[in-house]
Amino acid sequence: MEKEFKTMKERPVTERPYEKCLEAGPERLSDGELLAVILRSGTRDCSALELAWKLLDKHPVYKGIAGLYRLNLETLKEIPGIGNIKAIEILCVLELSKRLSQASLARESDFSSPEYIASYYMESMRHLETERVLLLLLDGRHRLMKEIPLSQGTANSAFVSVKSIFTEAFRYEAVHLILLHNHPSGYPEPSREDLLFTRRVKEAGELLGIPLTDHIIIGDRCFVSLREEKMM
Repeated sequence: MEKEFKTMKERPVTERPYEKCLEAGPERLSDGELLAVILRSGTRDCSALELAWKLLDKHPVYKGIAGLYRLNLETLKEIPGIGNIKAIEILCVLELSKRLSQASLARESDFSSPEYIASYYMESMRHLETERVLLLLLDGRHRLMKEIPLSQGTANSAFVSVKSIFTEAFRYEAVHLILLHNHPSGYPEPSREDLLFTRRVKEAGELLGIPLTDHIIIGDRCFVSLREEKMM
C-alpha cells in the first residue's frame, strides 16, 4: 500500500514543530523537530520533519545528532531535498553549537585544569573523523593566549615538527605549552608514538625554558591527561 503523504499543515498541531515550540517551548521539541524547524521545508514527497529524520539516520554507524557532526557537505547533499543551501545551513548550525559550547566555558579561562581543557574542546573535537593536533600557548597565569593548529588529518602526531612548536611559542612569548589532539576511534589511550612525541617536546621545552605542562588526548566524551597519568 502506497504511503499517504501529509504536508505539515495537514498534520495534527502536536506534530507541527513551530506550533509545538510556541505552545511548549523549544526544550519540548525532539531532535528531529528542532532540525525540521531549521530545514523549514521538505520536498513534494517528504515533509521537513521526515527529511529531518532521514538526516539523523544518514550516518551508517552514528545515529542522531552525533551522526550529523560526522557528515560533510557532499554526504548531506546525497539526501533528496538537501541542496547546497540547506547543507551549508546545517553545517553552520553545527559549527555554531560547537562555538556556543566553548563560549560558555571561555569566561573561566583557567587552562591549568585538564578537566577544563577537555570540556572546552570536547564538542569541537570528539566528532572529528581525522586526527587534529593543537598547540595551546598559555601565559604565566595559565590563560589561553593562542591556539595553533599543528596538524590535520594525519595518522598520528609524530609527524608534527618540534621546531615548529617552539617557533610559535617564541613568536607569541608563551610561558607554558599544552598539546591537545583527538583520537577518531573515540578511545583516548595514548599510543607509543604519542608518548615518544610528548617526550621529545617535553625535553625540548626544558632546554628552551618553555615547559610542556600537559598533553591531553580527546576521545568520545572522555579524555586522558598524560600529566595526570604520570606518562610524561
